[in-house]
Amino acid sequence: MDFEQHEPERHRAVRPIVAFYSIIGFWLFYTVIVTARAAVMDFPSQGEMIQRRVFVTAAGIVLTWLLYLLLRRFDRQPLWLRITTAFIGAMPCAIAVALVNYYVFNIYDPSNLFDEHDLKQKQEEMSMMKEIAELAISRFFFFAAWAALYLAISYAGEVRAAERRAAQYARAAQQAELRSLRYQVNPHFLFNTLNSLSSLVMKGQPVEAEAMIMNLSTFYRTSLSGDPLDDVTLEEEVKLQRLYLDIEAVRFPQRLKTRFEIPDKLLKACVPGLILQPLVENAIKYGVSRAKKPVTIAIMARSESGRLIVTVTDNGNPIEDACEHGSGIGLANVRDRLAARFGAQASIEWLAPEGGGFVVRLIMPEVYRGC
Repeated sequence: MDFEQHEPERHRAVRPIVAFYSIIGFWLFYTVIVTARAAVMDFPSQGEMIQRRVFVTAAGIVLTWLLYLLLRRFDRQPLWLRITTAFIGAMPCAIAVALVNYYVFNIYDPSNLFDEHDLKQKQEEMSMMKEIAELAISRFFFFAAWAALYLAISYAGEVRAAERRAAQYARAAQQAELRSLRYQVNPHFLFNTLNSLSSLVMKGQPVEAEAMIMNLSTFYRTSLSGDPLDDVTLEEEVKLQRLYLDIEAVRFPQRLKTRFEIPDKLLKACVPGLILQPLVENAIKYGVSRAKKPVTIAIMARSESGRLIVTVTDNGNPIEDACEHGSGIGLANVRDRLAARFGAQASIEWLAPEGGGFVVRLIMPEVYRGC
């Protein structure tokens, strides 16, 4: 899985276009509020004031963009440093826009805004430095508010990126677990089959050994051709188990019987690949190989309340302790694969009937897409 494509997003939580629109929005809001206040206060020369206010707004946008460029350089720094940078960086911006504001409204052709009496009264009420300081303080909180918004958006972006990376890592871990559990099946099956093949060779049964080799080759060519993470249809899974049972039938020609009871409508249901393999192996190991009589291994499926229930049974000898049958790698592998694939939506149940044999029931969501 390629994670490198997400590097720019992780290091630049706020895209320039988002920052730009937030700056424009902030300053348009400022312009509307100040213009509305001037209208309510019935200031003179409203048209002239709007033109000059637009100039101050443009200067504010430029200064806020410079603040953004500064904050962007600290995106990968600790949060406390970014907050400190934001508030310190807002200070020169506030002073600069205060100077622009003072120049536009007090120095540049003030006669167009105020008559001589109002201008003289305004100059007497407040000195230049005092008015600039007042403007700078009020604008500082404006810049600080935008910087806080930037930090909030940036932090939220980092949280989302971290959540995506965590989800990717979780999916990668789950896929690795599924592959590991799937690949546990093949060596286990191969070991048992090679033992059977060795037994046939030692007994001088070359025809049966050749048939087993051909079936084994077909089984592995079919089972290994798919991705371990992919589901298969129940029909495909049952075909693989038929191949496996044909292999074992060479070893137990008189004792092994099979039965399949699967409605046609369920054949296209999706199940994890080779999910039945350990169950059929256990039926051979604990049912057929230990019995002196014919043993029937049955694979059945039914639908119930949106769930697919697949059952593997054998009618071998009575089992004194069901835990012995269910304590090996087979059932544990199936249980873990179901949990990794479906979580709490799937389960496995087993029991040893008093009359003999063993029953394993798989309960999964009934799914028809993705396989």
